Amino acid sequence: MLVPILITLYVIISLTMVISLLLNGVRPSKTLAWLLAIFTIPVAGALLYILFGRNRRKSKMFSQKHQTAPNDQFKNEDCRPEISANKEKITSLISNTSKCPVTCYNHLELLKDGRNTFESIFNALEEAKEHIHLQYYIFEDGLLADKLLEVFERKVAENVTIRLLYDGIGSYSLSKKYLKKLKGIGVETAQFLPFKFGRFLSSLNYRNHRKIIVIDNKIGFTGGINISDKYLKGDPAQGKWHDSHLKIEGEAVDFLNRTFVTDWFLASVKKVDLNTLKIYRTQKKYTSLQIVPSSPDDDFDVMEQVYFSIINSAEKYLYIVNPYIIPNHAILQALITAALSGVDVKILMSSSTDIKLVDWCVRAYFESYLKAGIKIYLYEEGFLHSKVMLCDDEIASIGTANLDNRSLQQNYEAQVFVYDNELCRKMKSDFLSDCDKSTLLSDYEKFKSRSWGKKLIEGFAKLLSPLL
Repeated sequence: MLVPILITLYVIISLTMVISLLLNGVRPSKTLAWLLAIFTIPVAGALLYILFGRNRRKSKMFSQKHQTAPNDQFKNEDCRPEISANKEKITSLISNTSKCPVTCYNHLELLKDGRNTFESIFNALEEAKEHIHLQYYIFEDGLLADKLLEVFERKVAENVTIRLLYDGIGSYSLSKKYLKKLKGIGVETAQFLPFKFGRFLSSLNYRNHRKIIVIDNKIGFTGGINISDKYLKGDPAQGKWHDSHLKIEGEAVDFLNRTFVTDWFLASVKKVDLNTLKIYRTQKKYTSLQIVPSSPDDDFDVMEQVYFSIINSAEKYLYIVNPYIIPNHAILQALITAALSGVDVKILMSSSTDIKLVDWCVRAYFESYLKAGIKIYLYEEGFLHSKVMLCDDEIASIGTANLDNRSLQQNYEAQVFVYDNELCRKMKSDFLSDCDKSTLLSDYEKFKSRSWGKKLIEGFAKLLSPLL
């Protein structure tokens, strides 16, 4: 009697999923693949669909619209980035999709690697007078966490409000003992999508990958660096971790703060009124930029659209630093088209990643790159974790988003797009310097002749690319 009931229940659930796919599916090929999985792999197919297949842009987990509007004090008159006409559409795209217009009254400091970044962060934290907001994908126990605890204790005693938001999966190792110490000194904490059985199936695949610090709505930090001692001491397997981060002073910090406050509300159900905070306009050199928060709850594929547009706008060069380049069809075709059109396309990445399966999948696309004339540089002096894109001395992108399905479709990310010739040229010089220290792959025929065993492993890994 029990078996027929279970079969009937499974059929009802499967039909419900089929209706959901037909109503909310985006790509026909993807919809067909999930339909086949549901009906040919009993139980497992349905579970996989719940974990990885749902269209979050149709069935949103959260609504973020209440926090996206600019502060009432914000004025955007006479703020025009010095970029060519074919790239102006990128600023409009970002404004329309992220509600984050171009801001001009900013000062930027490019930070490289852990020691320089954390020295700048700790110096800024000591200056806090009103609030400190921190948000990290990975927040681990260790020397950095202990030093932060010491700073927090002093600042709370000075009546500074401190809020810490951490991801439920990325910071899974963060000890209860440390969290208890934070709460004991008066730090407010919240966990984004906790790893709980009740929400396991609905939330496991959607992580908050952002790294944000905001101090008094005046100074902000974002980029690829997490709170982890491996940025100071290195890693036994990958060696020294190399990464890029930004310190921002000025009016753009308000948009960074709004990103934090939105996520804080989603995790804690506590509201923070940012309209009472002052927007600071730096008196230093002005730099035009846009903050781009993206998430699976957005109406559009924001990060994918911006990356795609920048690649298509390239006329002279496109340089990319990213450890996890697993492009979807649109991004792959854009890269290939740019290279075949005569654009100098260079990709710099580590000789190996921190996850072997991902490493195989990344390499599965090398043959397509090389055939189109894209040059690949493999960095061997540690692990490159930066997420950087440079285009024509006009646009520099630094932040948290990788060029893979997870960052473009499933994660909560934050990327900064800077329109500054001087910064672009400085970053281009650093990029080319790192290329000189790397191994160049440019011989298509030589790479194509690699062993069938490697091709087979890469082909298998490539099948899993939508999940990585």
